[in-house]
Amino acid sequence: MKIIQPLILSCLVAAATVSAATRPNVVFFLVDDFGYHDLSLTGSPVYETPAIDDLARQGMLLKKAYAAYPRCVPSRFAMITGVHPSRAEGKGERLTDMDPSHVTMAEALKVHGYKTFFTGKWHLGKSPERYPDAQGFDINIGGGSAGAPGAYFPPYGSEKNLTGTDTLEPDEGEYLTDHLTRKTVEFIDANKGDPFFIYLSHYAVHTPIQGKPDKTARYNEKIGGIEFDGPEYEIGPDGRHLRHPTNAGYAAMVESVDESLKTVIDALKRHNLFEDTIIILTSDHGGLSNSGPDNKRELATTNLPLRAGKGHMYEGGIRIPVVVYWPGAVKAGSTGHFPITGMDYYPTILEMLGLPLQPDDHVDGVSFVDGLKGNDNLNADRSFFWYSDVGRRHNTGDYNAAVIRRGPYKLLEFFDQKRIEVYDLEADPGEKSNLAGKLPKIEKALYKELKAWKAEMNVRDRKQKR
Repeated sequence: MKIIQPLILSCLVAAATVSAATRPNVVFFLVDDFGYHDLSLTGSPVYETPAIDDLARQGMLLKKAYAAYPRCVPSRFAMITGVHPSRAEGKGERLTDMDPSHVTMAEALKVHGYKTFFTGKWHLGKSPERYPDAQGFDINIGGGSAGAPGAYFPPYGSEKNLTGTDTLEPDEGEYLTDHLTRKTVEFIDANKGDPFFIYLSHYAVHTPIQGKPDKTARYNEKIGGIEFDGPEYEIGPDGRHLRHPTNAGYAAMVESVDESLKTVIDALKRHNLFEDTIIILTSDHGGLSNSGPDNKRELATTNLPLRAGKGHMYEGGIRIPVVVYWPGAVKAGSTGHFPITGMDYYPTILEMLGLPLQPDDHVDGVSFVDGLKGNDNLNADRSFFWYSDVGRRHNTGDYNAAVIRRGPYKLLEFFDQKRIEVYDLEADPGEKSNLAGKLPKIEKALYKELKAWKAEMNVRDRKQKR
């Protein structure tokens, strides 16, 4: 049995004095492989996301939100634990089978009286004792070891890994995104009188790229009517990349996710809960836009003008769309230009709910409540770090790298190639102009700090295999 930190237990008496009516609900709406420009709100000429756009008009769009890692497992680990994936891996932990000693975000809220619900992609445990229902969620529908379904239409193809407290039981022909949404609405209907925490973790828009046929047909027609500039694909230093949003099936999947958000919001409104619910929409990393130079795999989207995508440490791989709706606290239609990262959701949600932070648990997370309330200078001097020694050059075109961002500057150390790149993200968000050697004082200071962080994390700089 997991031992909850004493700090949590010490808060029980205080939490009990707060009536359920004064505690907001929380909906954490996580979309897989969702790139920063996969919204009509952020400039896509193809994708249609009216519900997400409308939520942003009622809340805040974060322009400098980052994933903790450009791939699924480490990023998801960071969100649910508040711990940097490199810190855990440096201690020998395998994140695909997360150590149950971590006190998760769900466990922290459950102690304070929240009903907790998970559905969708977990990908952090290989056996039931590591699934969401063993990590603080009262209900787990479909959250097992699978990183993707075999299909988005029943029986979904990977049923043996899409397990939990309740297994998936789709209606005839029910699209997977719709099924997870329906189960979420059923939970809201059943728990409308209690404070709840919903972690809706969509498998979409991860491969396989399978949109609903009617939507896919409509987007094929829409895309065919757009004149894109230049070639559809290009091969460069980051491998082969898709330059235009020409995948109609992917566009259809994006629309279905947007409809999911609308359905959840409609359920909240039906029970007069929308104004008492915090909603955070986010992604685990950038969109699948790149492959190895000789890999002809189907690509989902483009992250341009950001560079590269899933797997890469460039902005296209780690910068993500984040919308925060917090009625009464976040100014409607506002934009946040302060940087955040994946570990930060945990302490932020605690502070939003007026609950004590648990720094011994979310050890690398920093609350961004102050930014949500209008401080756009939040984290201006904070250093952000990324690290990967499992680059997949053939698969997604990326190399092993260690990265630091502080202020406008970002340094990437490609340690296998003994190569440094430096960018000014304010002047050059597309990372086209490498300033290595041109800003010696800044480069030296960033590299020194990065090396110190790597030593603290106990990373190994293992040589890339392929």
